[in-house]
Amino acid sequence: MAIEDCTQPMRGNTIIASSNLFRRKGDSTLKSSDKTYSLASVASHSTPSDCWVIVRDKVYDVTAWVPQHPGGALIYVSAGKDCTQLFDSYHPLYARAVLQKFYIGNLARQPGEVAAITYQQPPEQQQFYTVLRQRVERYFRKNEISHRASAGMYIKTALILSGLVASCYGTFFCFSSFWLSALSSVLLGVCMAEIGVSIQHDANHGAYSRNTVLEYMLGTTLDIIGASSFMWKQQHVVGHHTYTNVDGLDPDIRVKDPDVRRVSQHQPWQAYQAYQHIYLGVLYGLLGLKSVLLDDFQSISSGSIGPVSISNLTRQEKAIFWGGKLFWLAYFIVLPAVFSHHSWAALAALWLLSEAVAGWILAFMFQVAHVTPDVAFLQQKDGILAQDWATAQVATTADFAHGSFFWTHFSGGLNYQVVHHLFPGVCHTHYPAIAPIVLDTCEEFNVPYKVYPSFWSALRAHFKHLHAMGRQGLTVSMPSLATVG
Repeated sequence: MAIEDCTQPMRGNTIIASSNLFRRKGDSTLKSSDKTYSLASVASHSTPSDCWVIVRDKVYDVTAWVPQHPGGALIYVSAGKDCTQLFDSYHPLYARAVLQKFYIGNLARQPGEVAAITYQQPPEQQQFYTVLRQRVERYFRKNEISHRASAGMYIKTALILSGLVASCYGTFFCFSSFWLSALSSVLLGVCMAEIGVSIQHDANHGAYSRNTVLEYMLGTTLDIIGASSFMWKQQHVVGHHTYTNVDGLDPDIRVKDPDVRRVSQHQPWQAYQAYQHIYLGVLYGLLGLKSVLLDDFQSISSGSIGPVSISNLTRQEKAIFWGGKLFWLAYFIVLPAVFSHHSWAALAALWLLSEAVAGWILAFMFQVAHVTPDVAFLQQKDGILAQDWATAQVATTADFAHGSFFWTHFSGGLNYQVVHHLFPGVCHTHYPAIAPIVLDTCEEFNVPYKVYPSFWSALRAHFKHLHAMGRQGLTVSMPSLATVG
């Protein structure tokens, strides 16, 4: 579900027609406030043509709003599920009143049943996010600008996509020299990573364009480089942004037993993890290939990504999933294998080099934000987290290199990761402008905000943390072992 444009309040023929729809829907449903629905009942309404959601234990049938939703397909990314935190973080404050028009009843929990984590707000935190949202929305209104992509983002998109095509051709077909091809493959890896952190990241967060068709198409640029945009939204938008660094719930720090990584003191330990700060530096380069060749297929087979159950794929999403895999296989593997003048050994080296560069960039950009000694790793008890969601985002996240034009654009704004987590529906080109608002509000409400002075200091902190988590088990019990991932 996506934030409405702060510079475009509800007006115009489309919205007026929608308002009539709201009133008709509201008149019938608000009378049914005594109705209750089970989690299983809500979960059965999980398609674009039959879309129910849960917000603060209230059930809403938003099916009629799906075709007109400003955020396009994001409205059903959590269809049939609790989307309280996603709704709040993607929508302006007035959208809460709009949502009531679709209210149909309350959630009836069975004993011990948890629909989602409940973030409890201590009294001193209750106004933090409301005040912050008001100030950020006021910034966009006052300056009469959209929170979505600017002209600069369109230029950046054209450069990245052009670079992808040119570097792919240069890597496999253009140069007779292996070393020139290798240099081109490095550029290819950079362009693939830039699609991941910039184009698809903004588009799949609903932060790119009010044109929902264009935004959806740009979201599928991730499929062009082999990974699934559908699975990314399920893991990143639904899982990671809702349960950031919550042990057992955030799929980005999910645990297998055994696994190669330990990132939290709450997670089990294996003896070899004492060396994870060394070998993970290499393995991070396989991140992209792992997603393309393994993770996506495991998720579609199991119906889940770690603790997150995935939504049902529509026919269109199935076509994009399988079509994207085949397209990537065709242009990245088959065509070079058939038409490139390079030997098989050279081709293998070029494939691995480009994927390694992309994997390293993607891994480092995301890991320095959430896996360092200065961020929190949270635990829930019986479905309760004794912290406000917004302050939890600040506590579990770190920024780096504020004010750097290069890092803002190279990282897709992930150097302002706190801002991104609080306002995921805002294009990253706006982060430098609204970061001071976030910083000032955090200071006012006594919410600690971590900023590393440079990317390299953040990266050192990440590997320092890996070293500490790998060694931690040694002080607990030498023979007792387990893991994370």
